Amino acid sequence: MSTVDTVLGRVTMYRLVTIALGGILLVALVLSVLGPVQQDPVALVVSTAVAVVVSVLAGRACGALWRTRVHTESAVITGLILALLFWPETTPTGLGIVALAAVLAALSKFVVAVRARHVLNPAAAGALAAGLLAPLFGGFGAVWWVATPALLPVVALAALAVVVRTRRLALVATYLAAALAVLLPRLVATGAAPTDALLTALQSYPLVFAAGFMLTEPLTLPPRRWQQLAEAALVGALTVVPFSLGVLYASPELALVVGNVLAFTVGQRRAVHLRVRAQRMVTPGIREVAFASDAAVRFRPGQWIELHVPHQGADARGSRRVFSLATPPDHTDGVAVAFRVTESLSSFKQALSALPEGGLVRATGVGGDFVLPKDAAVPLLLLAGGIGITPFVSQLSDLARSGARRDVVVVLLLGPGDEAPYADVLVGSGARVVVVSPQRPTALPESWVFATGPTIDATTLKETVPDAARRVAYVSGGPGMVEHSRRVLRRSGVRRIRTDAFSGY
Repeated sequence: MSTVDTVLGRVTMYRLVTIALGGILLVALVLSVLGPVQQDPVALVVSTAVAVVVSVLAGRACGALWRTRVHTESAVITGLILALLFWPETTPTGLGIVALAAVLAALSKFVVAVRARHVLNPAAAGALAAGLLAPLFGGFGAVWWVATPALLPVVALAALAVVVRTRRLALVATYLAAALAVLLPRLVATGAAPTDALLTALQSYPLVFAAGFMLTEPLTLPPRRWQQLAEAALVGALTVVPFSLGVLYASPELALVVGNVLAFTVGQRRAVHLRVRAQRMVTPGIREVAFASDAAVRFRPGQWIELHVPHQGADARGSRRVFSLATPPDHTDGVAVAFRVTESLSSFKQALSALPEGGLVRATGVGGDFVLPKDAAVPLLLLAGGIGITPFVSQLSDLARSGARRDVVVVLLLGPGDEAPYADVLVGSGARVVVVSPQRPTALPESWVFATGPTIDATTLKETVPDAARRVAYVSGGPGMVEHSRRVLRRSGVRRIRTDAFSGY
């Protein structure tokens, strides 16, 4: 899986979703010409163009009205999704409904927002609102025509790429399980064989598409895993439970909107504005950016923060990135993130590095489950690959500040010539530290243990952490390092392993 992670990690999440949705539409266009997809190819091209162009223009217009920069690629994604929901037409009414949905989707980011943070999935909100208004103009709402048997293989493959990249397999599986648990008995009750009922559910209902491309939308998910799974189960069931209440009726877009509202009540309920307080090189290869916040950032040690840094000439990695927080909660000086500096820095990192003191950055999300167990008696093994030490820095700093005593061993994997980042925090934490590297780093604290090697292996682990099997292991780093370390830990008898992998950090 690490090879797949590496390939998918070469582009941002937004770019991957854009490519996946574009691929679905391209296949749909080809199949509409060949016959398996019953759509007019011309109408498909025209309606897609209208959805995307209006979505982008409406987003920019809203940005100008609200005096904020918008994320263009997000608007493109919204347009592509809407093109797959509304029936392709060339009639003025049909195109008008698609355009209306795109405008309402853009507006939802600003109108249905609390303190600069939007609440609803834009595509779902736009589809729902346009569907309610469409009858007034003699049109129709979203029909989710993407749920076509001929498109299921490509939709499933594209959704799988998104799910693997976002590591939302449990979320999607929960949604599908809840939806199928409600839908299959109904189909079987009408006389369908169980196998036929399952095929019908997957081919003719938009479950795979909704789960892969809309439920996983990061800005509208709750911050914790159990909250996300609860939302997925609820949304999955609501998607297929038949009901009508006035002008409202069961639909995937309504179910998603309901889930978004509930998720908002338990998540970071506002966007947080951060101002650069200072920048420094933690080591020659790692830069830290410290921020002062306009209000307290609510998070638990080990969680991540998504930063939005609009800049000209954004490359494929985009203007939003996720970083582990490298400071404890309620830090009097604000929060900080750190990243590796290489010769080929992304445009995002270049823009972030160039921000002067006082430069403004918006935090668009906080979350994650890479948190330590509450029971202080649980012995811990924290295994970090280079910059993967940042979530552990937050956790160890919090433990040191609180005065809590825990049995902690930190294993830090470094490359040739690398220095140990945040050595002062590791020393101050009182944790036992093991450094594994091809060559001994300079200025290694005397109390630390050094082991020579390109990475961790079973022999090195046994020699340096002989009681590893009784510990709960936390692993943070790139996908390849995480997968390798997980295998080593498993072979060494470690049964409780939590991971925090990232691509293109």
